[in-house]
Amino acid sequence: MKMTSIKMKKKLEERLANDQWKTTFNRDKDTFRVEWSHSGKGITITLPNVISKYEARGEEAIDELEDHVKEALRVMNEDHKLTGKEQHIFPVIRAASFPTETEQGKKLIYVDHTAETRIYYALDLGKSYQLIDEKMLKDEGWSLERVKEVAGFNVRSLPVEMKKDSVYGNDFYFHSARDGYDASRILNEALLEKLKAECKGELAISIPHQDVIIFADVQNSEGYDILAQMAMKFFAEGTVPVTSLSFLYEDKQLEPIFILAQKKPNKDRKEE
Repeated sequence: MKMTSIKMKKKLEERLANDQWKTTFNRDKDTFRVEWSHSGKGITITLPNVISKYEARGEEAIDELEDHVKEALRVMNEDHKLTGKEQHIFPVIRAASFPTETEQGKKLIYVDHTAETRIYYALDLGKSYQLIDEKMLKDEGWSLERVKEVAGFNVRSLPVEMKKDSVYGNDFYFHSARDGYDASRILNEALLEKLKAECKGELAISIPHQDVIIFADVQNSEGYDILAQMAMKFFAEGTVPVTSLSFLYEDKQLEPIFILAQKKPNKDRKEE
């Protein structure tokens, strides 16, 4: 039988039953909210998105959502400090359309990255992280520049392990540690300069969602089309989508590549 919003609502109510939480269903907006009864802090879930993932992946998608919601609720019920936790502060990449305030109205700190992306900053909490807001900085006397410096140092210390795939004379390198900061590797300038120096062609980079980054040594025009197709596929599948556009890295700058992924590679050519 077809999954509906009402059926998904009941499924989530069963999964997220807790005496300290309350749940609400907004029929008009097609959303389901879980929040702490005493504070009102919580998460709003867009049901059509969940249904789409459920139809594609089954109960595994609900398992993943349940874990995410429970961890997020735990984190938002605690007070966290930056001082003494400097090693756990990292940058995270988000789409330019990502909210700049929390649901409670707290202003998140961020800096512009590209026309498509912004850099937010997070305090890593193990299984999850908390985005840093202006109040946290004010309470502890931190500046945005201090956060940027600490986070920049930490992202450069993250390991990078890439899998290589060569298609039609182009080399593609995939990194996906699923540590929450895979896309953030695009901020490791030393890494980008190293890859640029090693490229036979042009260095292109794609960050379709939070948990993957693709580096491409583009050596012919087909390489751009292949990368665009990969980016679209990953973007559609990501839990936290960032952008379906890819970027060309040149002179320490990222320029978006505007390519329609319509052209298919020639079938009579063999993989190299």
